[in-house]
Amino acid sequence: MAAAHLACAFFFDAEPVGEPRLPALDACSLCAKPLGRDSDLFMYRGDTPFCSEECRDEQMQFDAIRARQAARSAARRHQQHSSGAESRSGHQVTRKASAVAS
Repeated sequence: MAAAHLACAFFFDAEPVGEPRLPALDACSLCAKPLGRDSDLFMYRGDTPFCSEECRDEQMQFDAIRARQAARSAARRHQQHSSGAESRSGHQVTRKASAVAS
């Protein structure tokens, strides 16, 4: 039993000196419900605690939506950049051809 108490103390009480501060494990990262020392933790992305599977799953869905939106936005920027470069190169070719014809 003492080993389990020490493990809990590590997560809740101990903070390494001189190291960057990790997110606190005292409240759910989504709903901010306090997490007790004797309650289950549902972790996501290594160090982000949640009070329940539902909260963790909801955060995972939010992250998936954001990732899809970011991918679509990046694809649109890439497409706009590519189409802009093609039209600029087309104009250059047209000018060179008309300069040669004169």
